[in-house]
Amino acid sequence: MLNGKTIMITGGTGSFGKQCCREILTKFKPEKVIVFSRDELKQSEMASNPAFASGKIRFFLGDVRDEPRLKRAMAGVDYVIHAAALKQVPAAEYNPHEFIKTNINGAMNVVDAAISTGVQRVIALSTDKAVNPVNLYGATKLCSDKIFIAGNSYSGRINTRFSVVRYGNVIGSRGSVIPIFLKQKDKGLITVTKKEMTRFVISIQEGVSFALQSLEDMIGGEIFIPKLPSCTIGDLAEAIAPGCPIKIIGLRPGEKLHESLIPADEAHHTTEQENRFVIHPSNPYWQYDSDRYKGKICPEGFGYDSFTNSDKLCIEDLCTLVEKFKKSVVD
Repeated sequence: MLNGKTIMITGGTGSFGKQCCREILTKFKPEKVIVFSRDELKQSEMASNPAFASGKIRFFLGDVRDEPRLKRAMAGVDYVIHAAALKQVPAAEYNPHEFIKTNINGAMNVVDAAISTGVQRVIALSTDKAVNPVNLYGATKLCSDKIFIAGNSYSGRINTRFSVVRYGNVIGSRGSVIPIFLKQKDKGLITVTKKEMTRFVISIQEGVSFALQSLEDMIGGEIFIPKLPSCTIGDLAEAIAPGCPIKIIGLRPGEKLHESLIPADEAHHTTEQENRFVIHPSNPYWQYDSDRYKGKICPEGFGYDSFTNSDKLCIEDLCTLVEKFKKSVVD
């Protein structure tokens, strides 16, 4: 599907963006891959990395807050993968204006620019924190999800289509817990919010593959959710630093004890498939055929959360996961 196409990745110098570039260049033959981000240093570092030594990559400085710049960058683009976001939960609580400008206003700008330039498909990355949000970051991502789904109503004859991918914590992404725990292990003390806290986990490779598959499958208006394992933070700390002293620091501002990917209120228009769930738009004002997705409709009251999830990782599983992460960092 990506062969001969021009793909733009917003937030392209982030953990997801770089892995996505690698996967596209390795598995497909794109016409061009545009890395759109606001940090010139990260672009320079990425450009000097042999993994990205390809004549197909273009680096485009810009911010999703700047709609004219987005329009210029999207000229001639076929597909957009929207990964740009501010995402640190505590930072959002103290800097709400900045998160709103990037995560909400930025989403509106991406939708408007994509329609104006005739982009065919846009897939946006979301988070489990957008479900029943209790923090500012989750609230901005919920708004972003709604903006992208509604974007299908605005494209008219241009026929630009928008969908969303929603998943849990990405292993090893910047600011995530595994790199933090590994550093703390060397200092001899692990700080844990609450041992019983649970989180969904997904590797960066799995996240990218799922997003690209969703980009191929989308009609426009879906929220795609992979079936994921979950774990307790206490078990993760024990897997990384067995026997290391642990200090309980309590929930940080805006944190939940457990996360959800599908709220019970959306179960009645969610299809379960072998490896994923698809939440269909509740009021599509565009051509949408939910019957295309074979599977079963989730029962009333169904919810998909990290606490009741039947796929739980034990400490041995987590040890394997951590070793894979450390090897990927070395590679």
